[in-house]
Amino acid sequence: MQSALRVSANILQICRGRLYSMRIADILDNKKTDINATVKGWVKLTRKMKSRTFIDLNDGSTFKLLQVVVPNDIVPEKLSNGASIEATGMLKLHKNGQIELHPESIQVLGDCDYSDGFPFSPKVKYDHDELREFLHFRLRKSSFASALRVRSAANYSVHNYFQKENYINVTAPILTSNDCEGAGEIFQVVPEDENLIRDMKKVDKTEKQAFFDRNVYLTVSSQLHLETAARALSNVYHFGPTFRAENSKSRLHLSEFYMIEAEVAFLDDMNQLLQIIEKLVKTVTKNVLDSCEEEILNYRKSIDVKSNDILYDIINKSYRVMDFDEAYSILRANSDKLAQPINEHKHLSKEHELFLVQHCDAPVFIVKWPKDKKPFYTKTSEDESYVDAVDLLFPDVGELCGGSLREHRYDILKQKLIENELLEKLDWYLDTRKFGNVPTGGYGLGFERYIKVLLGVPNIKDAIPFPRWPHNCKL
Repeated sequence: MQSALRVSANILQICRGRLYSMRIADILDNKKTDINATVKGWVKLTRKMKSRTFIDLNDGSTFKLLQVVVPNDIVPEKLSNGASIEATGMLKLHKNGQIELHPESIQVLGDCDYSDGFPFSPKVKYDHDELREFLHFRLRKSSFASALRVRSAANYSVHNYFQKENYINVTAPILTSNDCEGAGEIFQVVPEDENLIRDMKKVDKTEKQAFFDRNVYLTVSSQLHLETAARALSNVYHFGPTFRAENSKSRLHLSEFYMIEAEVAFLDDMNQLLQIIEKLVKTVTKNVLDSCEEEILNYRKSIDVKSNDILYDIINKSYRVMDFDEAYSILRANSDKLAQPINEHKHLSKEHELFLVQHCDAPVFIVKWPKDKKPFYTKTSEDESYVDAVDLLFPDVGELCGGSLREHRYDILKQKLIENELLEKLDWYLDTRKFGNVPTGGYGLGFERYIKVLLGVPNIKDAIPFPRWPHNCKL
């Protein structure tokens, strides 16, 4: 036992020593000085003086920089802006209160020759469209790196929230034989090798169907799978990629994005569903703000926004609830303020959604939707021309989240499947209402849209590390 303790102590001592580098975030947060440290990172800027060279170093752990003060006689030959380096020396406190590293040794791990095609100069401010042309390098820009750290914190907070609320994480498939939304905006999956297709082809199957014996698509939602899981595990969630073949290059659309989806068993109350959605959004937002407020501000400064007030509003304000008819009444009464005409036979436009949020000065739940505006799985209300569905409207993005009570009544769901010509394709889904059935409700929240709200990202393509949109799938 004592031997094991000595080994553990030795390992801990090695980890604290110079064999392992320290994160710059930890150095700046802990503010410990007069200790030896090894740091590794990328040079953001160098300034050569008479006897010393000053390096602004960043390692990706924070947007903040560590100043490294290097005697000119040990400056490596290929030291330059953009290069990666390792430096070992003493952490000292400057008289201005700034922590500095005074290295005894420094080496270039990877040089960066700007004349050889590196696209970004250190002192030039690039707009987001320019950065998007170099997806493999834009992560090195301070603002975008902040966005990814905030995204990471939000990702963690989402999973942490569901675990604390006793939800079971269910991994839904990316390959699926159903189009949950029924909109037809789907990517079909087929083998690239045509010989493989021909080898597997059956007499009664088309070539496209040969591999799985049916048409298979990239998922547009995990909802139907979660409904199945909820009937065994009660409360379940999935957080993963979703794909839509929507021919749009707008600032709010991606071909690949992430969805937070949850399903709650034994739920047959619309107000309870609204409370569940609101609690998720407020809790995750508070946790991210508590852990990443400086990172959020660093990003917002890059788009000339200097406040996080909108996030405090999301946390502290009561969300407004109105039914669809009330929403349209408000829009009709303010039609002179709207550029797009109001059409009750079409979905709300983005302009209309944003106007309702601004009009109420708070996020808005729109409930009790006309039956023809929502998918087959939504529960029909007592008034049979409406369904128990909800959209949550947020500033900046409009619709952030959509949900509903699910149609759990066998005969009504069967009729809906017949009307939508889905009975044969979704016979398994109907079976879930036949054996040990319970009412359920759930929702899906677009993660990139949520990041857009957190950061004020002008274009949703900047809310994800490697965006995909029509005619663009770089890397």
